[in-house]
Amino acid sequence: MEAKARGAKLVHVDPRFTRTSALADVHVPLRAGSDIAFLGGIVNHVLQNEKYFREYVLEYTNASVILNEDFRDTEDLDGVFSGLDPNGRCYTPDSWRYEGLEMQAAAGQRDMEYDARVEAATSGHGEATGSGGTALGEGDPNRDPSLQHPKCVFQVLKRHFSRYTPEMVERICGVPRDQFLQVCDLVTENSGRDRTTAFAYAVGWTQHTVGVQYIRTAAILQTLLGNIGRPGGGILALRGHASIQGSTDIPTLFNLLPGYIPMPVAHANENLDAFIAAEAARKGFWGEMRSYFVSLMKAYFGDAATDGNDYCFDYLPRLTGSHSTYETVMAQIDGTCKGYFLLGENPAVGSANAKMQRLGMANLDWLVVRDFSLIESATWWKDGPEIETGEMRTEDIGTEVFFMPAAAHTEKDGSFTNTQRMLQWHHKAVEPPGDARSELWFMYHLGRIIRAKLAGSSDEMDRPVLDLAWDYPVEGGTDDPVAEAVLAEINGRDADGNPLSSYTELKEDGSTACGCWIYAGCYADGVNQPARRKPGKDQSWVAPEWGWAWPMNRRILYNRASADPDGNPWSDRKALVWWDAEKGEWTGHDVPDFVADKAPDYKPPHGSAGAAALAGNDPFIMQADGKAWLYVPAGLMDGPLPTHYEPQESPFENLLYKQQRNPVRHLIDPHPANLYEPSGDSPGAAVFPFVTTTYRLTEHHTAGGMSRWQPYLAELQPEFFCEVSPELAAERDLEHSGWATIISARGVIEARVMVTDRMTPLAMDGRVLHQIGLPYHWGSNGYSTGDSANELLHLALDPNSHIQEAKAIACDIRPGRRPRGEAALALVRSYRDRAGITDRTGTEA
Repeated sequence: MEAKARGAKLVHVDPRFTRTSALADVHVPLRAGSDIAFLGGIVNHVLQNEKYFREYVLEYTNASVILNEDFRDTEDLDGVFSGLDPNGRCYTPDSWRYEGLEMQAAAGQRDMEYDARVEAATSGHGEATGSGGTALGEGDPNRDPSLQHPKCVFQVLKRHFSRYTPEMVERICGVPRDQFLQVCDLVTENSGRDRTTAFAYAVGWTQHTVGVQYIRTAAILQTLLGNIGRPGGGILALRGHASIQGSTDIPTLFNLLPGYIPMPVAHANENLDAFIAAEAARKGFWGEMRSYFVSLMKAYFGDAATDGNDYCFDYLPRLTGSHSTYETVMAQIDGTCKGYFLLGENPAVGSANAKMQRLGMANLDWLVVRDFSLIESATWWKDGPEIETGEMRTEDIGTEVFFMPAAAHTEKDGSFTNTQRMLQWHHKAVEPPGDARSELWFMYHLGRIIRAKLAGSSDEMDRPVLDLAWDYPVEGGTDDPVAEAVLAEINGRDADGNPLSSYTELKEDGSTACGCWIYAGCYADGVNQPARRKPGKDQSWVAPEWGWAWPMNRRILYNRASADPDGNPWSDRKALVWWDAEKGEWTGHDVPDFVADKAPDYKPPHGSAGAAALAGNDPFIMQADGKAWLYVPAGLMDGPLPTHYEPQESPFENLLYKQQRNPVRHLIDPHPANLYEPSGDSPGAAVFPFVTTTYRLTEHHTAGGMSRWQPYLAELQPEFFCEVSPELAAERDLEHSGWATIISARGVIEARVMVTDRMTPLAMDGRVLHQIGLPYHWGSNGYSTGDSANELLHLALDPNSHIQEAKAIACDIRPGRRPRGEAALALVRSYRDRAGITDRTGTEA
C-alpha cells in the first residue's frame, strides 16, 4: 500500500477477490493450480517480444551455457525430461548437465538412491540445498555469447516456453487473453535499466505438488527482466507467521542444519571429509562450507568437538529417507514413532488430511502438546471426529497426552525473522501467567534434566547428549534462560571468545564457534543488533539501523547485480551499490554482497576455489558459478525447467502435454484414509467437478490456536464458511448463510454458505469452472468453532520441499448439513464407489 501510494501499480493474481484485490489496480482471477502456465506465458511473452534485459541476462545468468547433447526437454518427450524412471518415480539428472562438466546429483537424490551412494558418498548431493545452489562439478562449461546455439540455455528456454501462448493461458488458467496481455505489459514496461518490478507470493504458490517450480518460474521471469539484486525488485515470500523465515534459517525442518547446511545421510563410512566433498560447492561462498559446519559443531559440542573426532560429526543423526511431517504420521500409524512433541502446531485440524494426523497420534505412547489453550491436538482423544463416527473409542486409545501451557511472545524475550531476512527483537512485556513457560525455558530444562539422568553413563549412545554445550545463564524466579545469551551463541565467537562480526571470519580449524553462520554479526561488538530501532527519518532509505538482516546486515541479496559489468549502477534512479575505482572497493547504500575489494574486471586464476573462483562480474556469489540459473542443471528433483502439470486432483486434462501430473510428485504410502481421486477425463473424475482452495483470514491465525479463543476475533469471524459464486449457488441450490456439505475422497465437512461475486466462474476450454473458497482456521474447540477444511486434503507433496498440495483440491458440494456418525462415513464411501476409487487411483507416474 505504501508503494501504491507513491505511484506503483499493484496487480493481484488470486482465484478469489480479496481485500487485497479491492485495493489493487488489477485483479486477475485464475484457476487454482495453474500458475506455471500463467507465469510461463509471461516468460514466453518476454522472450518472443525481446523484452528481456539483454546485457543483464548475458553477463549475469547461465543463458549462454551449452547443454549436454543427451538432454531432452518436455518438448521432446511430451511432458517429461530425459532421465525419468517412472517406476522409481525419480529422475536421474545426468543428461541435464552442462556440456563440458561432470555434474552432481539432484537435491533429494540421496532419498532415492542409497545403494549407489554407499559406493561413492561423494557423488551424492544434499537432500535439500537451501540457499546454496548445488555443486557444478569439474571443468568449464561451453558457452555461446551470441545466444544462438540451439542447445544453449537461452534457446532451450525459448523452445520450452513457446507453447505457453496467451491463447493457451486462457484455456488453462481461465484468464482472458486481453487481461493476460495487460499484465504482461505492466510487468515488462516496469522493468529494465530504470525500473524494477517485485513479485510477492504466499503459500498459494508453495502448497502444490509443483510448488518449488512455481517459484522457479517467477525466478526465471525476474532474472530475464533484470529484477534480481536490485532495489524494488526480487521475489518476496509473504508468510502467515511472524518467524517462518527464522524457523527455516535455524530450522525446524528435518533435512537441514542451521544456515541451510544439508543434514548428513546414512551413507556407509561417511566421515566429515566425505560429507564436505559431497555437499560443498568448489566455487562461490558455499565452497567455504567446512568453516560454517565446523563452527556449528563447536557451538553444539564445545570442547568435545575436536579435529581428532571430526568435530563430533558422528554425533549428528542421519537421514534414511524423507522424514517430513507426513512420513512421521505414517511412522506413527505404523508404530515406529512412539512419542511426539507439538510446539506451536495443531495438526488435528491444521495439517493436510487431518484424519491421518489424529490416527497417528492415537497410536503413540505419549504426546506432549505446548500451547496457549486446549487445542484440538490436545483433546482429539475425547472429542475428535472419529469419536463421533465410532472409528475410535476413548477407552481404547493408549496415548498419554501431556499438556504444557505456553508463554505468548509478549511474555518472553526473543527475536522474529521476517520474510526479508530481518531479525527484530521483542522484549518481555509481562511475566507469563501461572505455569506457562517459554519454549526456551521448556527445552533448556528438559535438556538439563535428561542430561542429569544420563550423568555417569558409559553408553556411547548417550555421549552426544552429555557432550552438548548446555551452559546457558538463567534469570528470574523461574530460571528462564537468558535469550540474549542464545543470540550471542548463534552469532558466534572467535578463539578469544569475542563476538564475530561476519561469517567471513569463520575458520575450519575449530577456533571459531557459530550457531548459524548466516546470522554471524547479529551480536557484533556484543550488541543486540536486532533490537535496534532508529527511526527512518534519522537514517538512509535502506534503514540499516532498524533490526538486522542476514547476512552481514545486507538488505538486498546479490546486490552486485544492481551495477553493470563495469561496476556502475544500471541507472542513477536504481543505484544501490557500485565500484569505487579510486578507493578500490565496492560501496553504496547497502552492504555490498560481494568481496569488497574484488574489481569488476577480476578474472580468477585457473584452479581457484571458493570465493576466489568467482569473477568480478559474478554477482550471485552463493551459486557455484556466480550466475543466476535460468536453467537448473542439478539441484531439483522434478526437472531443470518449470513445466505445467495438473494438480494431483483436477477436473481437467493437461492441455500442454500428455503427462497429466508431476511424474515425480511425492506420494505417501497408500492408506484407506488417504485415497486419491481420478482426474481429467478418467472415469469417475466427474464425481468431483469443482475445485476448492484453502486460505487465511486476517482475523484468525493459522489453525486457530491464537485466535478462536479470543472473543473479539471470534465475533469478527464467528463460523467456518465457504465462499461460492451466485452461479454455483443457483446450480447446487445453496442459500446465502445456509449450510453446505463439501465432500472429497478423504472426508466430508459442513460450512455456512457465503454467496459472493468474489468467486468468479472461469471459462475453461469451453467449460465453466466453479471454485470454492475455504478458510482453514477452524476446529471444534474455542469460542468460534466449525469443521476443518483440512479434512478434505490428501497427502500428495512437492518432491523438493515435501510440502502438501492444499491449494487445489477437487471436490463436490451439496446443500444442507453433513450427516453425523456412521452416516458421514457412508456418504464418503458412496462418493468413492461412484468414482471407482481404489488404493491405486491417482498413483500412476
